Amino acid sequence: MAWFGRFDMRGSGRTASSRLRLILASDQADCPSELIQSLREDMIGVISRYMEVEKDQVQLRMEPRLSETGTSRRLAVLYANIPVRSIPNKGIY
Repeated sequence: MAWFGRFDMRGSGRTASSRLRLILASDQADCPSELIQSLREDMIGVISRYMEVEKDQVQLRMEPRLSETGTSRRLAVLYANIPVRSIPNKGIY
């Protein structure tokens, strides 16, 4: 129904949702949200030099994980979901 389409997230709602995900990810990995936001922006900048990405849909997630070496040391694992719109053939290789 068209009426329900009015409630999809756009603009400020999408931005707020993205910020909330960053805050939750930073809490889980004991990493400041500013660091995750800077990392997100840097990754978008580098990848955008080679392909066109959906910048507003890039998601980063950090999860704590125990080391696989048998020690009790905690690690953080970074997961990135970067939707690629197109990969131009510019002869960059």
